[in-house]
Amino acid sequence: MSASHNGHVDDRLLLDARARVLADLTARHLATADSVSALEDACSSRLWWAQQWAEGAPYVAGLVAQDVQDALLETAGRWPRCLLCDAGPEHALYISPDLGGPDPVWVCEETGQVAAALGFLRA
Repeated sequence: MSASHNGHVDDRLLLDARARVLADLTARHLATADSVSALEDACSSRLWWAQQWAEGAPYVAGLVAQDVQDALLETAGRWPRCLLCDAGPEHALYISPDLGGPDPVWVCEETGQVAAALGFLRA
């Protein structure tokens, strides 16, 4: 993350995180007012976090995705659902590595198989 001369976090960092999570919400037909609101809230809280810990830049996008995932669990259920597995109970994908980065990917919670990089889920 680059910080500008006045100490503010580079907006591109959060814009990138927002765009990647929004792309995944859209791919799974969940870009509703509630989910986008959850995304905005997650970006706002992670902005403060990133300002406190500049070395955390590689983790922001994955952490925003995890925040949205947690927020949606209460209203929309498990997101994103795993579409890799044909059999068994419905289950979700999770962000790996656990800290959200660097290079976050969605992984099946049952098999550990990588489904997609953050921002590249398919419908």
